[in-house]
Amino acid sequence: MDPEISFVVPALNEAGALPAVVEEIARAFAGRRHEIIVVDDGSRDATATVLAGLKAARPGLRVLRHARTAGQSRAILTGVRAARAPLIVTLDGDGQNDPKDAVTLVAALEADAALALVAGERTWREDSLVKRVASRLANGLRRRVLGDGAADAGCGLKAFRREAFLRLPYFDHMHRFLPALFRREGFRVAYRPVRGRPRRHGVSNYSVIGRLWVSIWDLAGVIWLAARARDPGGCEEL
Repeated sequence: MDPEISFVVPALNEAGALPAVVEEIARAFAGRRHEIIVVDDGSRDATATVLAGLKAARPGLRVLRHARTAGQSRAILTGVRAARAPLIVTLDGDGQNDPKDAVTLVAALEADAALALVAGERTWREDSLVKRVASRLANGLRRRVLGDGAADAGCGLKAFRREAFLRLPYFDHMHRFLPALFRREGFRVAYRPVRGRPRRHGVSNYSVIGRLWVSIWDLAGVIWLAARARDPGGCEEL
């Protein structure tokens, strides 16, 4: 039978974290038909070897691998395109998202057919003071300019409808603007509090300065996209 939920896990150099991530997803959704898709975004560590071992032990695990690193947004798009379920859950491959929180997000999505996206917002995160301040400033600016109501655009834990996601315009770093992009297409979005966990393995693939620069650049692009959207007010076949 086809799965009800597809988990899409983008991963770059996360060999140490992925076994626990896959196991936690499987435990949290043991009672539901689901599939787990890990997209290896051209990792240079032992991620490919670790995933091969996980797949041998868990045949239902699907592993996709980019020939070269293309970024988190592209990895998510690759996974969503390959997914077989109508509902998608994304979470980071570093283990900082708790898969048990996805149960609440999926429940909210299934309870309201009008919702297309339920995004997690971390109530706690273990980051340096510089990262927390930079994130607070960036989120405040984005929320004020885009009016998307999102308090934590950097949280990778989200649940959404596959069909709606595939209608969004793709660009690098689009995963940080999903609430605004869903709203641009006329979809309803909601937010739920989730836990943030410290990274147990590896190092972050983002720097504070690099993330701030691309955030400003991308924000300008999303403002342009929002301004160029036109709503036909519905459509019917005659």
